[in-house]
Amino acid sequence: MDAPRISPAAARRIALSAQGFGMRRPERVTQGHLRRTLDRLALHQIDSVNVLARAHYLPAFSRLGAYDQTLFDAAAWGPRSQRRMFEYWAHEASLLPLDLHPLLRWRMERADRGLLRSAGMRSFATERRPEAMAILERIRGEGPLAASDVESSRTGWWAWSGAKAALEWLFYAGHVTTATRRRAFERVYDVPKRVLPPDVLDLATPDEATAHAALVERAASALGIATALELRDFFRLGPADTAAAIDRLVEERTLLPVAVDGWPPAYVHHAAKRPRRIEAQALLAPFDPLVWERARTERLFGFRYRIEIYVPAEKRRFGYYVLPFLLNERIVARVDLKADRERRRLLVRSCHLEPGAPGDTTERLDAELATMAAWLSLEAVER
Repeated sequence: MDAPRISPAAARRIALSAQGFGMRRPERVTQGHLRRTLDRLALHQIDSVNVLARAHYLPAFSRLGAYDQTLFDAAAWGPRSQRRMFEYWAHEASLLPLDLHPLLRWRMERADRGLLRSAGMRSFATERRPEAMAILERIRGEGPLAASDVESSRTGWWAWSGAKAALEWLFYAGHVTTATRRRAFERVYDVPKRVLPPDVLDLATPDEATAHAALVERAASALGIATALELRDFFRLGPADTAAAIDRLVEERTLLPVAVDGWPPAYVHHAAKRPRRIEAQALLAPFDPLVWERARTERLFGFRYRIEIYVPAEKRRFGYYVLPFLLNERIVARVDLKADRERRRLLVRSCHLEPGAPGDTTERLDAELATMAAWLSLEAVER
């Protein structure tokens, strides 16, 4: 039987709704609003660039508007009673809701056995394992440590740089997790039992096939509608594991195959909403899950988007840290932004409207920039 056909416009609305757009922003953002956004998106990507704001803070702002970032910090790195997320490798380095911890233990177990692409990382699972275990014992005995703490001690194996690699393997293998982040955003490691709530650690570990199916289902819920490649990319799963998970979810009717003009075969999550229109206004971070998969962004919005951070300045077309501007169901502009914290200004270094942008685009964009500036404790927008 042929898959039901839906229009590209309907697919776009499904995706926007699944991502939390189309709902009125709350007048005051509470921990409950933030928690529901964290659960909906399934992960917040972490990135070291801080030209505007840390990447993990921005998706919640795009959906909720101005909110107290200390709420996010408490959910990510607060006391166990307040913690709602943990750090791990998912799409990239990510903050994830706690209920995903059991679903990623297979990845930790594979890392513990040395089933990693990086030869340097693999070595800590085999011949260099005693070195990593020595650091783990230090953490167990002394409490949370960062790589700089271990390397600065200049004892034993660690008379040379290498603590960071060992700690990252311990992290990948689940022996340690992130306790907090220091001022320069340096990761501080501790054993999971001192960081994560006991009821999370006590959750049963599913078999790999069940975990993969659950992760694909969670990706489908976050995306609303997606191709197999997009479902795989969300948590960076293997192709064979993803294919088996999709087959299982289709058989269970959790995923519904659909055909969209110009798309590869796609799947709609069974609970995805299908709104008739979307009203939204948002600046999107380069690592926002709505736009991080560039081919999907082009299919959804007819919008070609590339990060130019690593492009030489003279060769950049749009700028260093460019945020697309979503207005209702279209991406209508892109702006290169920088937070000048010393002068307390939000700098608009360039602004480009898309062809056919509505007449009120500039007015609506200015309003969103003013909201962002106030959220970042900046006093004005400067063009």
